[in-house]
Amino acid sequence: MDQLRIIGGQPLSGAVSIAGAKNAGLPQIAAALLSTAPLELTNLPKVSDVANMLRVAGIYGAEVTQDARAVRIDASAIEPREVDYETVRKMRATMLVLAPLLVRFGKARVSLPGGCAIGARPVDMHLKALSALGATVSVEGGYIVADAAAGLTGGRIVLPGPSVGATETALMAATGARGETEIVNAAREPEVVDLAHCLIAMGAEIEGAGTHRILVRGPTQWRAASHHGIPDRIEAGTYAAAVAVAGGQIELVNARLEHMAAACQTLEAMGITLWPSDRGVVVSGTDRRKPAEIATEPYPGFPTDLQAQFMAIACLASGTTIIRETIFENRFMHVPELRRLGADITLSGSTAIVRGGAPLKGAQVMATDLRASVSLVLAGLAAEGETIVNRVYHLDRGYEHLDRKLAQCGAQIERISQ
Repeated sequence: MDQLRIIGGQPLSGAVSIAGAKNAGLPQIAAALLSTAPLELTNLPKVSDVANMLRVAGIYGAEVTQDARAVRIDASAIEPREVDYETVRKMRATMLVLAPLLVRFGKARVSLPGGCAIGARPVDMHLKALSALGATVSVEGGYIVADAAAGLTGGRIVLPGPSVGATETALMAATGARGETEIVNAAREPEVVDLAHCLIAMGAEIEGAGTHRILVRGPTQWRAASHHGIPDRIEAGTYAAAVAVAGGQIELVNARLEHMAAACQTLEAMGITLWPSDRGVVVSGTDRRKPAEIATEPYPGFPTDLQAQFMAIACLASGTTIIRETIFENRFMHVPELRRLGADITLSGSTAIVRGGAPLKGAQVMATDLRASVSLVLAGLAAEGETIVNRVYHLDRGYEHLDRKLAQCGAQIERISQ
């Protein structure tokens, strides 16, 4: 397993190119299975989660070709096969193939997925969405079994919460259902909107994406399409947090401020300066970081996927920061590792109390999940001496060349292959 070796204390300068959004690309790869016409996706990030999802599409029989610019998926000859658990356990997004297979074949059998161990993420909402359109769904021996031999019929799907994954499942299923489907309490994340735009390019009729109520008229007459994915707002927020931790100034090329409003407001409250540029967003750090109160919420609130990174900033702020995690109940696994670097953090249920200001000191730390991993890297940028981050394969799931991008901005960081 590779490690990252970091020598802290180097401010950042230069520019970072923000890659395409992983969490937008994964459902779009699944969406390609809906159609017998090819789908071309551009701006997919070069991360292991995307590579694994493309591998899953290939296992079902899709022809996947790619070059430096685009990935082309031809799913005209796919079959409703089973994908082994060893493949699907690596990430939760494999769940998203369920609806496309059900639309195409009237049946599907998909293994319950894996992914980061950051808390319970039940599949119930996905299954209820499919049931609302007439499917019979059950869980048997670790597999989700869905049947809609007579086809899906449009209906009213009321989600109990604005789940991104369940909204995406509902969207894809509705494109293949007869008549109109209403999705209520839909997630509003930019990645959901981007999936809707991709489906519309493929021929779907969708209104209301980005609001709590989405209307879909089916069944879709599919056509060949090309779609350029949005930039990754979580990657952009992570590099903004890196500047907040290490100091200096960098430009986030391709980043969109409109996707990062809550994170930017929090950064400004902590003393960080941001402004738009011709190419994206410029972030400038300070040595007088301020404490803040942070609560994770569904979009457009503060994203749970940036909670760990902002905790690293809080460790350096002069004062006490309160962080409440309202999305996942087990998303403080980075706390013991940050403590190894000297952080003063107390946990009380879903709340972390971070008493900042004391210097961090380098140590050996262990990555536990994707976002926890990067928080340790950020803390290492500010820590005195050497920090070694172990099990960085977690990072490779969602960050394209993180060590190279930080190094090109002046960080003293290198990957060590074991």
